[in-house]
Amino acid sequence: MPTGYWHLETLWFALIGVLWIGYFVLEGFDFGVGTLLPFLGRDDDERRVLINTIGPVWDGNEVWLLTAGGATFAAFPGWYATLFSGFYLALFLILVALIVRGVAFEYRGKHHDPRWRAWWDRAIFVGSVLPALLWGVGFANIVQGVPIDASGEYTGNLFTLLNPYALVAGLASLGLFTLHGAVYLSLKTKGEMVERARAAARSLSVVVALLVFAFLAWTYANAVSAHDRGIVPGIVPLSAVGLTLAIPFLVRAGRDGVAFVSTTLAIGLITATIFLNLYPRVLASSTNTAYDLTIWNTSSSHYTLVVMSVVAVVLTPVVLLYQGWTYHVFRHRVGSDDLAPLKRPTGTAAGD
Repeated sequence: MPTGYWHLETLWFALIGVLWIGYFVLEGFDFGVGTLLPFLGRDDDERRVLINTIGPVWDGNEVWLLTAGGATFAAFPGWYATLFSGFYLALFLILVALIVRGVAFEYRGKHHDPRWRAWWDRAIFVGSVLPALLWGVGFANIVQGVPIDASGEYTGNLFTLLNPYALVAGLASLGLFTLHGAVYLSLKTKGEMVERARAAARSLSVVVALLVFAFLAWTYANAVSAHDRGIVPGIVPLSAVGLTLAIPFLVRAGRDGVAFVSTTLAIGLITATIFLNLYPRVLASSTNTAYDLTIWNTSSSHYTLVVMSVVAVVLTPVVLLYQGWTYHVFRHRVGSDDLAPLKRPTGTAAGD
């Protein structure tokens, strides 16, 4: 076991944390838009506008999830094995929800029957709410600890994961992603929809701040009771709460861009808090701390990590440049006047 912090195991643990931050920030506002769809979209045209704000980017945002999963498998196969076998049903529900949501984006415009579109709109809503909730539940269990035996096998079940602490975390993640989506819509829509999005952000912000504070305070209390505070500087979680509380004032002042930066930073800081609290563990055991999975007992060989590092250095800038260019191209606001006329029974998610 190398000493100090600077070694490839720590590097890849940090990189996986960065990938999850990227996923939650980008997919977070997708989830938020889908959650707000039935509340802000009063007719089909308005719902089309909402969907079109994320139409060009939602599938690209999901690449961060695939990359995080692939990096975990390659860098820490022991972590991947226990996580994906023990959390199988929860991850299966997330996967089904993401598939249904993706299909809904593509198929809602294939027919003009209002009932057809209404069912796919429901699918977008459920496919957004369920992952937004379950990701919070999952990561709360990772940091709190789940029953793992000496061989690294998960010995609980789905209901083990649905404990009060994890459910609070799930509500916090759902609320924060929805708030993130509301602020995003205030930047991406036109006319009356902007005001509706701002009103939603103002209404959500206080509740979300309370949920975030409850989750972070509970996390800290758990760490203290276990005599393990990790390496989390207090400024990290406190900044997340402060940024969330600032949202209603920023939105009321019309500082939508600053508000979006604030929700982005809040999501990033909360995710960083979880990873900092874990280190050097990757999955805590509630059975016995001796059974904790760490970056040492779950990692790949040194050679594998070296090869992965070289590939990451070469390809990561390319991916970031491409995704940045995509957001630049589709940076403009979307309104009803930008919708294509419904002249034929086919359409796409981006130009429906």
